[in-house]
Amino acid sequence: QVQLVESGGGSVQAGGSLRLSCARSGYVRSTYAMSWYRQAPGKEREFVSTVSFAGYTAYAESVKGRFTISLDNGKNMLYLQMDSLQPEDTATYYCKLAGRVDYWGQGTQVTVSS
Repeated sequence: QVQLVESGGGSVQAGGSLRLSCARSGYVRSTYAMSWYRQAPGKEREFVSTVSFAGYTAYAESVKGRFTISLDNGKNMLYLQMDSLQPEDTATYYCKLAGRVDYWGQGTQVTVSS
């Protein structure tokens, strides 16, 4: 049974920084990447960033240059360093383990005020 638990969300002013963490427990075969998604009120969940277990990373255009994803396989941790936060980054952030079946965390709220 895989569990993903996000933490690190909070409220910051525009221009501030936050670091999100996602702790993974349990084991499942055939997984290949971990990702961050976000969902703002009234909007669909959207892709933010991904990192494969081979080290490949990708970012949504809206966060490129401001967010940095990283993976610590030894600690089963996924991180998202978010800098230069803007009000439009306000959302609930979810981590996802991608494989034959996708696993999701419960989300952590990020609120950025202007």
